[in-house]
Amino acid sequence: MLALTNAHRIERIFGTLDASEAHGPPMRRIGVCCEAGLGSEHLLEDEHVAHLEIECTRTVFAPGVEQRRPHASFGEAARAPAPAVKDDAAVARTKLAWWRSEVAQVYAGRPTHPVAVALSEVKDRYRLPQERLQEIIDGMEMDLDHTGYADFQALRLYCHRVASVVGLLSAEIFGYRDARTLDYARDLGLAFQLTNIIRDIGEDARRHRIYLPRDEMQRYGVTASDIMAARETESFSRLMAFQIERARGFYNTAFAALPAGDRRAQRAGLVMAAIYRALLDEIRADGCRVLTRRISLTPIRKLWIAWKTWVTT
Repeated sequence: MLALTNAHRIERIFGTLDASEAHGPPMRRIGVCCEAGLGSEHLLEDEHVAHLEIECTRTVFAPGVEQRRPHASFGEAARAPAPAVKDDAAVARTKLAWWRSEVAQVYAGRPTHPVAVALSEVKDRYRLPQERLQEIIDGMEMDLDHTGYADFQALRLYCHRVASVVGLLSAEIFGYRDARTLDYARDLGLAFQLTNIIRDIGEDARRHRIYLPRDEMQRYGVTASDIMAARETESFSRLMAFQIERARGFYNTAFAALPAGDRRAQRAGLVMAAIYRALLDEIRADGCRVLTRRISLTPIRKLWIAWKTWVTT
């Protein structure tokens, strides 16, 4: 995973900006952030990387720069507040508190951070409510307060904050005519985050974090010790098959909710969904051995899936 904390990344990024970059157009300011690799540790990183991949997909397939600009601004704003989980909790809370204030300053017309300035220029045009952005920070704080969740209801709240909210904001930027598209975006974000959790169980366990609901682990006869020791038992395989089917169910629910008239506008999410569903299939085909390896798709396979989905949507 990434060696630098988010604070170091921000210092490296903005410490190297010259005056023209710091006060240039939104895409230039955001572009510098992307080039430097702004990110965070743990699942926060994974969720934000998923949405960075959406933006990269739009960069390849979307027809106009103007169409891409707001999502780049929002994408960086969503990633920027995420502190590394390895940070001291007090330091991480201080960082998040600063970003809470900075988000409020965006809506008060007094942003100071270059990413926040870029966001302020598009927030009204694309109806991006402050409450949603603050919800994302709420989700990041949950990673400071919890290393696991008792049941799916509790986990779902976490997923909603760090992923579904991002999906809802992205839907506003991509555009829609039918309000049912928001149901699609909400469930698709949840499906993405559940996929991340499934893929990263082993990595999370090595950080002493288990995101599988504890009551479901008990139901399938899997203990925290089993996961920490990377014991890929038959019981664990059954538990993972259940997790995969639930994630698939949310993809299906999301697709069913998306009105035909909004499919073209929401193609970026559909591209990512196709890639993530293929990843779930790969994990299942590999016997759900996610405790000892991180299963992923090759870049060329992702590109093929993205192209095929884009041209057929």
